[in-house]
Amino acid sequence: MANLKDIQKAVEQGDMDSVHSLLDQYLLSGDPDEQYGLSEWFAEIGFVEEAIKVLEHLQYIFPEEGQLAIDKANMLIEADREDEALNALMEISKDDELYPQALVTLADLFQLQGLLEAAESRLNEAIELLPEEPLLMQAKAELLLDSGRYLESAKIYQDLKEQGVAIEGVNLSERLAEVYSAGAAYEEALPYYNEALDDLKQPDVMFGAAFAAFQTRQYEMAVRWLEELIEIDPDYFSAYFLRAQSLNMAEDYKGAYKAIQEGIARNEYEKELYLFAGKLALKLGNKEAGVDYLRQAIALDPEYMEAIYTLVSYFHAEEMDEEVLELTETVVANEDDWAGLYPMIAESYARTEQFVQAAAYFDKAYPAFSEDPAFLENYARFLLEEGKRERALEIIKKLQSLQPNNPEWFDWQQSVE
Repeated sequence: MANLKDIQKAVEQGDMDSVHSLLDQYLLSGDPDEQYGLSEWFAEIGFVEEAIKVLEHLQYIFPEEGQLAIDKANMLIEADREDEALNALMEISKDDELYPQALVTLADLFQLQGLLEAAESRLNEAIELLPEEPLLMQAKAELLLDSGRYLESAKIYQDLKEQGVAIEGVNLSERLAEVYSAGAAYEEALPYYNEALDDLKQPDVMFGAAFAAFQTRQYEMAVRWLEELIEIDPDYFSAYFLRAQSLNMAEDYKGAYKAIQEGIARNEYEKELYLFAGKLALKLGNKEAGVDYLRQAIALDPEYMEAIYTLVSYFHAEEMDEEVLELTETVVANEDDWAGLYPMIAESYARTEQFVQAAAYFDKAYPAFSEDPAFLENYARFLLEEGKRERALEIIKKLQSLQPNNPEWFDWQQSVE
Protein backbone atom coordinates (compact mmCIF):
# COMPACT_ATOMS: atom_id res chain seq x y z
CA MET A 1 0.00 0.00 0.00
CA ALA A 2 1.07 3.59 -0.60
CA ASN A 3 2.61 5.63 2.22
CA LEU A 4 3.60 9.24 2.83
CA LYS A 5 7.18 8.75 1.68
CA ASP A 6 6.02 7.31 -1.65
CA ILE A 7 3.78 10.33 -2.25
CA GLN A 8 6.48 12.81 -1.28
CA LYS A 9 9.00 11.10 -3.55
CA ALA A 10 6.58 11.23 -6.48
CA VAL A 11 6.02 14.94 -5.81
CA GLU A 12 9.78 15.58 -5.77
CA GLN A 13 10.12 13.75 -9.09
CA GLY A 14 7.26 15.72 -10.60
CA ASP A 15 5.38 12.53 -11.48
CA MET A 16 1.82 13.78 -11.03
CA ASP A 17 0.20 10.61 -12.35
CA SER A 18 1.93 8.64 -9.61
CA VAL A 19 1.07 11.31 -7.04
CA HIS A 20 -2.64 10.98 -7.78
CA SER A 21 -2.55 7.19 -7.94
CA LEU A 22 -0.63 6.87 -4.68
CA LEU A 23 -2.87 9.46 -3.01
CA ASP A 24 -5.99 7.47 -3.91
CA GLN A 25 -4.48 4.37 -2.33
CA TYR A 26 -3.26 6.21 0.74
CA LEU A 27 -6.63 7.77 1.49
CA LEU A 28 -8.12 4.28 1.74
CA SER A 29 -5.66 3.06 4.33
CA GLY A 30 -3.73 5.90 5.94
CA ASP A 31 -4.05 7.23 9.49
CA PRO A 32 -6.42 10.27 9.60
CA ASP A 33 -3.98 12.34 11.65
CA GLU A 34 -1.22 11.66 9.12
CA GLN A 35 -3.63 12.41 6.30
CA TYR A 36 -4.39 15.78 7.88
CA GLY A 37 -0.65 16.44 8.08
CA LEU A 38 -0.41 15.55 4.40
CA SER A 39 -3.08 18.14 3.56
CA GLU A 40 -1.06 20.79 5.40
CA TRP A 41 2.08 19.75 3.51
CA PHE A 42 0.29 19.91 0.18
CA ALA A 43 -0.96 23.39 1.08
CA GLU A 44 2.53 24.57 2.03
CA ILE A 45 4.05 23.49 -1.30
CA GLY A 46 1.19 24.89 -3.37
CA PHE A 47 -0.56 21.62 -4.24
CA VAL A 48 -3.94 23.14 -3.49
CA GLU A 49 -6.19 20.72 -5.36
CA GLU A 50 -4.47 17.75 -3.69
CA ALA A 51 -4.91 19.38 -0.27
CA ILE A 52 -8.62 19.86 -1.02
CA LYS A 53 -8.96 16.22 -2.00
CA VAL A 54 -7.47 15.06 1.30
CA LEU A 55 -9.67 17.42 3.31
CA GLU A 56 -12.82 16.29 1.49
CA HIS A 57 -11.93 12.70 2.30
CA LEU A 58 -11.45 13.59 5.99
CA GLN A 59 -14.74 15.49 6.00
CA TYR A 60 -16.47 12.35 4.77
CA ILE A 61 -15.05 10.47 7.76
CA PHE A 62 -15.59 13.29 10.28
CA PRO A 63 -18.59 15.30 9.00
CA GLU A 64 -19.01 17.21 12.28
CA GLU A 65 -15.42 18.48 12.40
CA GLY A 66 -15.69 22.21 11.71
CA GLN A 67 -11.96 22.77 11.36
CA LEU A 68 -11.92 20.61 8.25
CA ALA A 69 -14.59 22.76 6.64
CA ILE A 70 -12.63 25.93 7.45
CA ASP A 71 -9.39 24.46 6.13
CA LYS A 72 -11.12 23.31 2.96
CA ALA A 73 -12.70 26.74 2.51
CA ASN A 74 -9.27 28.38 2.74
CA MET A 75 -7.94 25.99 0.10
CA LEU A 76 -10.96 26.61 -2.14
CA ILE A 77 -10.29 30.35 -1.89
CA GLU A 78 -6.69 29.69 -2.93
CA ALA A 79 -8.01 27.71 -5.89
CA ASP A 80 -10.36 30.55 -6.93
CA ARG A 81 -13.36 28.34 -6.19
CA GLU A 82 -15.01 31.02 -4.09
CA ASP A 83 -18.61 29.86 -4.40
CA GLU A 84 -17.66 26.42 -3.08
CA ALA A 85 -15.70 28.07 -0.26
CA LEU A 86 -18.77 30.08 0.70
CA ASN A 87 -20.92 26.94 0.75
CA ALA A 88 -18.38 25.14 2.94
CA LEU A 89 -18.34 27.95 5.47
CA MET A 90 -22.11 28.35 5.57
CA GLU A 91 -22.39 24.74 6.69
CA ILE A 92 -20.74 25.56 10.03
CA SER A 93 -23.36 26.01 12.71
CA LYS A 94 -23.53 29.05 14.97
CA ASP A 95 -23.35 26.62 17.87
CA ASP A 96 -19.98 25.31 16.72
CA GLU A 97 -17.08 26.58 18.82
CA LEU A 98 -15.25 27.27 15.55
CA TYR A 99 -18.02 29.54 14.29
CA PRO A 100 -16.01 32.74 15.02
CA GLN A 101 -13.11 31.34 12.99
CA ALA A 102 -15.52 30.58 10.16
CA LEU A 103 -16.73 34.19 10.32
CA VAL A 104 -13.16 35.42 9.95
CA THR A 105 -12.64 33.22 6.92
CA LEU A 106 -15.92 34.47 5.49
CA ALA A 107 -14.71 38.02 6.06
CA ASP A 108 -11.49 37.20 4.20
CA LEU A 109 -13.53 35.80 1.32
CA PHE A 110 -15.81 38.83 1.13
CA GLN A 111 -12.80 41.16 1.37
CA LEU A 112 -11.17 39.30 -1.51
CA GLN A 113 -14.34 39.83 -3.54
CA GLY A 114 -14.41 43.52 -2.68
CA LEU A 115 -17.52 43.16 -0.52
CA LEU A 116 -16.04 45.20 2.30
CA GLU A 117 -19.30 45.94 4.15
CA ALA A 118 -20.18 42.24 4.22
CA ALA A 119 -16.68 41.44 5.44
CA GLU A 120 -16.92 44.01 8.23
CA SER A 121 -20.31 42.65 9.27
CA ARG A 122 -18.85 39.13 9.70
CA LEU A 123 -15.90 40.45 11.69
CA ASN A 124 -18.18 42.47 13.96
CA GLU A 125 -20.23 39.35 14.63
CA ALA A 126 -17.07 37.42 15.50
CA ILE A 127 -15.91 40.22 17.81
CA GLU A 128 -19.26 40.16 19.63
CA LEU A 129 -18.71 36.46 20.29
CA LEU A 130 -15.04 36.85 21.30
CA PRO A 131 -14.59 40.48 22.41
CA GLU A 132 -11.24 39.80 24.07
CA GLU A 133 -9.60 38.19 21.04
CA PRO A 134 -6.92 40.59 19.70
CA LEU A 135 -6.55 38.70 16.41
CA LEU A 136 -10.11 39.65 15.53
CA MET A 137 -9.43 43.31 16.27
CA GLN A 138 -6.30 43.13 14.14
CA ALA A 139 -8.30 41.58 11.30
CA LYS A 140 -10.79 44.44 11.54
CA ALA A 141 -7.99 47.01 11.56
CA GLU A 142 -6.59 45.51 8.36
CA LEU A 143 -10.05 45.49 6.77
CA LEU A 144 -10.55 49.15 7.66
CA LEU A 145 -7.14 49.90 6.17
CA ASP A 146 -8.15 48.13 2.97
CA SER A 147 -11.35 50.20 2.97
CA GLY A 148 -9.39 53.46 3.19
CA ARG A 149 -10.63 54.16 6.71
CA TYR A 150 -7.17 54.92 8.01
CA LEU A 151 -8.02 56.75 11.23
CA GLU A 152 -10.38 53.98 12.36
CA SER A 153 -7.73 51.39 11.59
CA ALA A 154 -5.10 53.37 13.48
CA LYS A 155 -7.46 53.73 16.47
CA ILE A 156 -7.77 49.95 16.78
CA TYR A 157 -4.03 49.43 16.56
CA GLN A 158 -3.46 52.24 19.05
CA ASP A 159 -5.88 50.60 21.52
CA LEU A 160 -4.15 47.23 21.12
CA LYS A 161 -0.77 48.86 21.69
CA GLU A 162 -1.93 50.71 24.80
CA GLN A 163 -3.37 47.46 26.17
CA GLY A 164 0.06 45.85 25.81
CA VAL A 165 -1.32 43.18 23.50
CA ALA A 166 1.23 40.91 21.84
CA ILE A 167 0.30 39.40 18.48
CA GLU A 168 2.70 36.85 17.10
CA GLY A 169 4.48 38.10 14.00
CA VAL A 170 3.00 41.60 14.28
CA ASN A 171 4.87 44.71 15.38
CA LEU A 172 2.13 47.11 16.42
CA SER A 173 4.38 50.16 16.10
CA GLU A 174 5.22 49.14 12.54
CA ARG A 175 1.57 48.59 11.66
CA LEU A 176 0.62 51.98 13.12
CA ALA A 177 3.37 53.63 11.09
CA GLU A 178 2.22 51.95 7.90
CA VAL A 179 -1.45 52.72 8.51
CA TYR A 180 -0.71 56.40 9.09
CA SER A 181 1.53 56.45 6.01
CA ALA A 182 -1.19 54.85 3.91
CA GLY A 183 -3.42 57.74 4.93
CA ALA A 184 -0.65 60.26 4.15
CA ALA A 185 -0.39 61.19 7.85
CA TYR A 186 3.40 61.09 7.74
CA GLU A 187 3.99 63.28 10.79
CA GLU A 188 1.99 60.82 12.89
CA ALA A 189 3.74 57.86 11.28
CA LEU A 190 7.31 58.90 12.04
CA PRO A 191 7.37 58.25 15.83
CA TYR A 192 6.02 54.75 15.26
CA TYR A 193 8.59 54.06 12.56
CA ASN A 194 11.27 55.05 15.07
CA GLU A 195 9.78 52.74 17.69
CA ALA A 196 9.62 49.84 15.25
CA LEU A 197 13.21 50.39 14.15
CA ASP A 198 14.39 50.50 17.74
CA ASP A 199 13.17 46.90 17.97
CA LEU A 200 14.48 45.64 14.63
CA LYS A 201 16.00 47.37 11.63
CA GLN A 202 14.19 45.89 8.64
CA PRO A 203 14.85 47.34 5.17
CA ASP A 204 11.20 47.88 4.24
CA VAL A 205 10.51 49.64 7.52
CA MET A 206 13.63 51.78 7.14
CA PHE A 207 12.51 52.81 3.67
CA GLY A 208 9.04 53.63 5.00
CA ALA A 209 10.58 55.80 7.71
CA ALA A 210 12.77 57.58 5.17
CA PHE A 211 9.81 58.18 2.87
CA ALA A 212 7.77 59.60 5.76
CA ALA A 213 10.69 61.88 6.66
CA PHE A 214 10.94 62.98 3.01
CA GLN A 215 7.22 63.76 2.88
CA THR A 216 7.53 65.90 6.01
CA ARG A 217 10.55 67.76 4.56
CA GLN A 218 12.94 66.25 7.08
CA TYR A 219 15.46 65.52 4.37
CA GLU A 220 18.51 65.00 6.58
CA MET A 221 16.63 62.36 8.56
CA ALA A 222 15.56 60.68 5.32
CA VAL A 223 19.16 60.60 4.08
CA ARG A 224 20.38 59.08 7.35
CA TRP A 225 17.84 56.27 7.19
CA LEU A 226 18.55 55.62 3.52
CA GLU A 227 22.31 55.53 3.95
CA GLU A 228 21.93 53.02 6.78
CA LEU A 229 19.50 51.01 4.65
CA ILE A 230 21.92 50.92 1.70
CA GLU A 231 24.68 49.79 4.02
CA ILE A 232 22.48 46.90 5.21
CA ASP A 233 21.09 46.06 1.76
CA PRO A 234 23.08 47.54 -1.15
CA ASP A 235 20.56 46.11 -3.62
CA TYR A 236 17.56 47.96 -2.19
CA PHE A 237 17.28 49.93 -5.42
CA SER A 238 14.48 52.30 -4.41
CA ALA A 239 16.68 53.69 -1.64
CA TYR A 240 19.14 55.24 -4.09
CA PHE A 241 16.47 57.25 -5.89
CA LEU A 242 14.84 58.51 -2.70
CA ARG A 243 18.25 59.38 -1.26
CA ALA A 244 19.08 61.43 -4.35
CA GLN A 245 15.68 63.13 -4.19
CA SER A 246 16.20 63.96 -0.52
CA LEU A 247 19.65 65.46 -1.16
CA ASN A 248 18.24 67.44 -4.07
CA MET A 249 15.46 68.87 -1.90
CA ALA A 250 18.09 69.74 0.71
CA GLU A 251 19.82 71.68 -2.11
CA ASP A 252 22.87 69.42 -2.01
CA TYR A 253 22.87 69.02 -5.79
CA LYS A 254 26.34 67.55 -6.07
CA GLY A 255 25.51 65.00 -3.39
CA ALA A 256 22.25 64.18 -5.15
CA TYR A 257 24.08 63.72 -8.46
CA LYS A 258 26.60 61.38 -6.86
CA ALA A 259 23.79 59.44 -5.16
CA ILE A 260 21.85 58.95 -8.39
CA GLN A 261 25.01 57.80 -10.16
CA GLU A 262 25.47 55.20 -7.42
CA GLY A 263 21.89 54.10 -8.04
CA ILE A 264 22.51 53.71 -11.78
CA ALA A 265 25.62 51.66 -11.05
CA ARG A 266 23.42 49.29 -9.02
CA ASN A 267 20.40 49.27 -11.34
CA GLU A 268 21.26 50.19 -14.90
CA TYR A 269 17.81 49.43 -16.30
CA GLU A 270 15.70 51.88 -14.27
CA LYS A 271 14.65 54.73 -16.54
CA GLU A 272 13.62 57.05 -13.68
CA LEU A 273 17.21 57.07 -12.43
CA TYR A 274 18.54 58.26 -15.79
CA LEU A 275 15.88 60.95 -16.02
CA PHE A 276 16.74 62.31 -12.59
CA ALA A 277 20.46 62.08 -13.33
CA GLY A 278 19.89 64.02 -16.55
CA LYS A 279 17.97 66.78 -14.79
CA LEU A 280 20.64 67.07 -12.08
CA ALA A 281 23.46 67.15 -14.59
CA LEU A 282 21.77 69.98 -16.50
CA LYS A 283 21.16 71.83 -13.23
CA LEU A 284 24.87 71.52 -12.42
CA GLY A 285 25.81 72.80 -15.87
CA ASN A 286 27.09 69.46 -17.12
CA LYS A 287 25.13 69.68 -20.34
CA GLU A 288 26.80 66.83 -22.22
CA ALA A 289 26.22 64.36 -19.39
CA GLY A 290 22.66 65.63 -18.92
CA VAL A 291 21.78 65.01 -22.55
CA ASP A 292 23.45 61.60 -22.44
CA TYR A 293 21.49 60.50 -19.37
CA LEU A 294 18.23 61.69 -20.89
CA ARG A 295 18.95 59.84 -24.12
CA GLN A 296 19.64 56.69 -22.12
CA ALA A 297 16.30 57.07 -20.33
CA ILE A 298 14.56 57.34 -23.70
CA ALA A 299 16.51 54.35 -25.03
CA LEU A 300 15.06 52.28 -22.19
CA ASP A 301 11.55 53.52 -23.02
CA PRO A 302 11.15 55.22 -26.42
CA GLU A 303 7.78 56.64 -25.30
CA TYR A 304 8.99 57.93 -21.93
CA MET A 305 7.08 61.21 -22.05
CA GLU A 306 8.77 63.04 -19.17
CA ALA A 307 12.29 62.27 -20.43
CA ILE A 308 11.39 63.25 -23.99
CA TYR A 309 9.73 66.46 -22.85
CA THR A 310 12.73 67.34 -20.66
CA LEU A 311 15.21 66.79 -23.47
CA VAL A 312 13.10 68.57 -26.08
CA SER A 313 12.67 71.51 -23.68
CA TYR A 314 16.43 71.70 -23.22
CA PHE A 315 17.12 71.56 -26.97
CA HIS A 316 14.40 74.15 -27.57
CA ALA A 317 15.80 76.54 -24.95
CA GLU A 318 19.25 76.19 -26.51
CA GLU A 319 17.74 76.72 -30.00
CA MET A 320 19.06 73.33 -31.07
CA ASP A 321 16.23 73.06 -33.57
CA GLU A 322 17.58 70.18 -35.63
CA GLU A 323 17.86 68.10 -32.45
CA VAL A 324 14.30 69.02 -31.45
CA LEU A 325 12.93 67.89 -34.81
CA GLU A 326 15.05 64.74 -34.93
CA LEU A 327 13.98 63.67 -31.44
CA THR A 328 10.28 64.38 -31.93
CA GLU A 329 9.92 62.99 -35.44
CA THR A 330 9.49 59.35 -34.38
CA VAL A 331 7.42 60.19 -31.31
CA VAL A 332 4.90 62.31 -33.18
CA ALA A 333 4.69 59.73 -35.96
CA ASN A 334 3.39 57.21 -33.39
CA GLU A 335 0.22 59.34 -33.17
CA ASP A 336 0.30 59.46 -29.38
CA ASP A 337 -0.99 62.50 -27.53
CA TRP A 338 2.12 64.66 -27.41
CA ALA A 339 0.41 68.05 -27.50
CA GLY A 340 2.87 69.41 -24.94
CA LEU A 341 5.61 69.20 -27.56
CA TYR A 342 3.73 70.90 -30.38
CA PRO A 343 4.59 74.55 -29.55
CA MET A 344 8.31 73.72 -29.40
CA ILE A 345 8.13 71.71 -32.62
CA ALA A 346 6.29 74.57 -34.30
CA GLU A 347 8.92 77.11 -33.23
CA SER A 348 11.77 74.84 -34.33
CA TYR A 349 10.20 74.46 -37.76
CA ALA A 350 9.73 78.21 -37.94
CA ARG A 351 13.33 78.93 -36.95
CA THR A 352 14.57 76.49 -39.59
CA GLU A 353 12.32 78.22 -42.16
CA GLN A 354 10.09 75.19 -42.66
CA PHE A 355 7.00 77.33 -42.54
CA VAL A 356 4.38 74.88 -43.79
CA GLN A 357 5.27 72.40 -41.08
CA ALA A 358 5.46 75.20 -38.49
CA ALA A 359 1.95 76.37 -39.38
CA ALA A 360 0.63 72.83 -39.08
CA TYR A 361 2.08 72.42 -35.58
CA PHE A 362 0.93 75.83 -34.38
CA ASP A 363 -2.58 74.81 -35.46
CA LYS A 364 -2.27 71.41 -33.73
CA ALA A 365 -1.04 73.06 -30.54
CA TYR A 366 -3.79 75.66 -30.35
CA PRO A 367 -6.56 73.51 -28.75
CA ALA A 368 -4.33 72.61 -25.82
CA PHE A 369 -2.70 76.04 -25.45
CA SER A 370 -5.57 78.37 -26.27
CA GLU A 371 -5.39 79.84 -22.74
CA ASP A 372 -1.58 80.20 -22.68
CA PRO A 373 -0.54 83.81 -23.38
CA ALA A 374 3.09 82.92 -24.17
CA PHE A 375 2.04 80.44 -26.83
CA LEU A 376 -0.60 82.77 -28.26
CA GLU A 377 1.93 85.59 -28.57
CA ASN A 378 4.35 83.35 -30.50
CA TYR A 379 1.50 82.07 -32.64
CA ALA A 380 0.32 85.59 -33.44
CA ARG A 381 3.83 86.74 -34.36
CA PHE A 382 4.23 83.75 -36.67
CA LEU A 383 0.90 84.43 -38.34
CA LEU A 384 1.79 88.08 -38.90
CA GLU A 385 5.16 87.13 -40.39
CA GLU A 386 3.34 84.74 -42.71
CA GLY A 387 0.89 87.44 -43.71
CA LYS A 388 -2.12 85.68 -42.17
CA ARG A 389 -3.50 88.87 -40.66
CA GLU A 390 -7.11 87.73 -40.21
CA ARG A 391 -6.14 84.67 -38.16
CA ALA A 392 -3.54 86.74 -36.29
CA LEU A 393 -6.24 89.22 -35.32
CA GLU A 394 -8.33 86.37 -33.86
CA ILE A 395 -5.40 85.31 -31.70
CA ILE A 396 -4.70 88.90 -30.62
CA LYS A 397 -8.32 89.28 -29.50
CA LYS A 398 -7.94 86.05 -27.54
CA LEU A 399 -4.89 87.58 -25.83
CA GLN A 400 -6.93 90.68 -25.01
CA SER A 401 -9.60 88.58 -23.33
CA LEU A 402 -6.97 86.77 -21.26
CA GLN A 403 -4.95 89.89 -20.35
CA PRO A 404 -7.25 92.91 -20.69
CA ASN A 405 -4.82 95.13 -18.77
CA ASN A 406 -1.95 94.56 -21.18
CA PRO A 407 -1.92 97.55 -23.60
CA GLU A 408 0.43 95.75 -26.02
CA TRP A 409 -2.36 93.58 -27.35
CA PHE A 410 -4.56 96.60 -28.11
CA ASP A 411 -1.62 98.26 -29.87
CA TRP A 412 -1.23 95.09 -31.92
CA GLN A 413 -4.87 95.10 -32.84
CA GLN A 414 -4.68 98.68 -34.07
CA SER A 415 -1.56 98.02 -36.12
CA VAL A 416 -3.08 94.91 -37.72
CA GLU A 417 -6.43 96.53 -38.47
